Amino acid sequence: MTRTAIITGATRGIGRCIALQLGQEGYRVIVNGTKQRLIDEVVREIHESGGEAMGYCADIADASAVTAMVDAVTAKFEFIDVLIHNAGIVRDRRCLEMTDEEWQAVLNVHLNAAFYCIQRVLPHFDERGGDILLMTSTAGCQGSVGQVNYSAAKAGMLGIVWTLAAELRRQKIRVNAISPAALTDMTRPVIERIREKYAMRQEPFPVFWEVGEAEDVARFAAALLVQPDQELTGEIFGVNGSRICRWEKPRIDFSTEGPESFFTAWRQGLKEREEEDAQI
Repeated sequence: MTRTAIITGATRGIGRCIALQLGQEGYRVIVNGTKQRLIDEVVREIHESGGEAMGYCADIADASAVTAMVDAVTAKFEFIDVLIHNAGIVRDRRCLEMTDEEWQAVLNVHLNAAFYCIQRVLPHFDERGGDILLMTSTAGCQGSVGQVNYSAAKAGMLGIVWTLAAELRRQKIRVNAISPAALTDMTRPVIERIREKYAMRQEPFPVFWEVGEAEDVARFAAALLVQPDQELTGEIFGVNGSRICRWEKPRIDFSTEGPESFFTAWRQGLKEREEEDAQI
């Protein structure tokens, strides 16, 4: 049976590649974006490759726009099987200089929009269940200097994943996230600046910043969606080219009696981790 997938931010970068990939694999793809011309281009590409697609122009930071989009999709296709929330923006600045508007804009597009889309889509999954896939980031998993708004939004998605994976398990709806490392319109300027900085220092370019392509993330997303395991939920996957990793949920490291014992154990643990890192 043909599956219907809504993809937000599907006109560029990773979202576009996922839309094209799923179109080739027989999904009905709903291409969301904020520029009709770019939406039409992706829809045309999917049609030319023999796939089925529908475009919908909407700012998903607007709850009413999300409601209208989901209503339009379900009026045509009845059920929704997959929601991929990929849309995102950056407004990078150190915390002290960040404006309220820069803070709110990033949270609106990433985090608030994730909630709006999920809540509006949920009533339209059928008894077979389905998949919700969010795009997080290493910034959300471990922080990123100069991106307190982006890091907070992406970290908030982790809470959504872990909470809804448990909440929706009985409905056979899987909820997962991908933390991609890929060269896109959004990451390319950052990576180029870092490359120039290391070149000026005459230092080797860090392996960490040797990232894969958006197509690698799209292939992984498509492979994840066809896995049959209902227990494959509540996971955060890192994708960098052909390298796949799994981010672990935070856990309690140790337990002690009283603050002095706690800080003694913390210092010992820190020393052991530093020794382990030095051996790698």
